Amino acid sequence: MITHRAIWSAIDSLAQRKGLSVSGLARMAGLDPTAFNPSKRVSKDGRERWPSTESIAKMLGSAGESMDNFLSGGGIFEQTDPHQAAVPLLGFAQAGAGGFFDSGGFPAGQGWDEVTIPVGPNSNTYALEVSGESMLPLYRDGDVIIVSPAEQIRRGDRVVLRTNDGEVMAKILHRQTTNVVELHSLNPDHPPRSIPTTDVDWIARILWASQ
Repeated sequence: MITHRAIWSAIDSLAQRKGLSVSGLARMAGLDPTAFNPSKRVSKDGRERWPSTESIAKMLGSAGESMDNFLSGGGIFEQTDPHQAAVPLLGFAQAGAGGFFDSGGFPAGQGWDEVTIPVGPNSNTYALEVSGESMLPLYRDGDVIIVSPAEQIRRGDRVVLRTNDGEVMAKILHRQTTNVVELHSLNPDHPPRSIPTTDVDWIARILWASQ
């Protein structure tokens, strides 16, 4: 699996290859100059922090770097299978139907396809094919996102949520309490959603997207 240290190391490696500091890399991507600084990698209470998927996407776009080069250049997958790994794949429409997930949001049942991704085999990850426009401009219709129900989610994370009624959505976690899950969309045409926790079947963190 991708670790905090590995992903930050990959960002450091990309900056070095471009002859930039991490602050310069952030500026080039149109981000706050401190976005990739060491001070942003650990929270005040000592918890490790991930860079956002959006910041990584902007960084790679401005640097003209592919995801494969970014991951391999940073040595993230040095210990994984060089032939990549196959994980279960399901479309959003199928994900809304019953029988494909267990109560924790992990793959179950029949009808799953497969996709290969550049990570070592791990039963906690699977792939969903995005449909709709609520995650534009970051995720487009047809993009494949890699998710894990086992990863801890925090405010600001990209997540996939399935309701008890079978609705599946990719959103940004704005707030989660005992009673409600508040979600925002990157696309301003889609309003925020507040979903009672009693209506949530499962929620899983988006690790990255294969675009």
